[in-house]
Amino acid sequence: MAVTRIDAIRYARHERVASANFAAQVDDHDLPMPLDYFVWAIHREGAPPVVVDTGFGEEAAVARGRVITRSVSEGLREAGIDPLLVEDVILTHLHYDHAGSLSTFPNARFHVQDAELAFATSRHILDEPTRAPFDGEPVAQLVRKLYADHVVFHEGDSELAPGIRLVQLAGHTAGLQAVVCDTARGAVVLASDAAHLYANITRAIPFPIFVDEVAYAAAQDRLMDLAGQSLDHVIPGHDPLVLSCFPSNDAIARVDLAPHTPIATALSEQT
Repeated sequence: MAVTRIDAIRYARHERVASANFAAQVDDHDLPMPLDYFVWAIHREGAPPVVVDTGFGEEAAVARGRVITRSVSEGLREAGIDPLLVEDVILTHLHYDHAGSLSTFPNARFHVQDAELAFATSRHILDEPTRAPFDGEPVAQLVRKLYADHVVFHEGDSELAPGIRLVQLAGHTAGLQAVVCDTARGAVVLASDAAHLYANITRAIPFPIFVDEVAYAAAQDRLMDLAGQSLDHVIPGHDPLVLSCFPSNDAIARVDLAPHTPIATALSEQT
């Protein structure tokens, strides 16, 4: 087991109501249900940390009405990581909030699924609703990194390094990949937006953004299989419960550790 610690680092927040987080009507539609925005850092024994996703910057925050709580680079430094020394960054997908600050990691290789970059540079982007969660400049930056030999493609599931596996879970996007980490408490699945919130899983209602609803549901089924059917082993892309349920300090949660409040208990207290 090469993974020694996993940090979920919050960098932004968006206040919204429950109805904005589900593709179907929900009973608590007008109750607050904010989103937190994270990047993740996988610490390893005898090797540099691997960063998962790159977040977004001030320009995107202003354009989309999000609030940056601290920059991604500042959050990483609080977790003991110098972005200039990061060698590997996993991009779970190419939406603006997961792949928007590539310049923070000038010396890194960027790991992406073939299907994701192919979709983000295809005719599908001519459709405005499909294009809306993407920002063109970060995608263009990734293409420039490709021409500089700083992009590593993955086709489906693969092992990135000992204790770190990439698992393609298309549905939200064409090539979303989750990251499965072997830790002292078992497999921990960084789900990214295969599940924005734990409630997207437990209510079996997708977040409103997806390219294939059937694939989205299948991805969540596989996500739970990877996590041993335990919500405590799933880390969604945007759920504030990550910070409130797992051991946390300064908006950084240790998700390699067991939650001090079981996720199922926290969800029951929400309703």
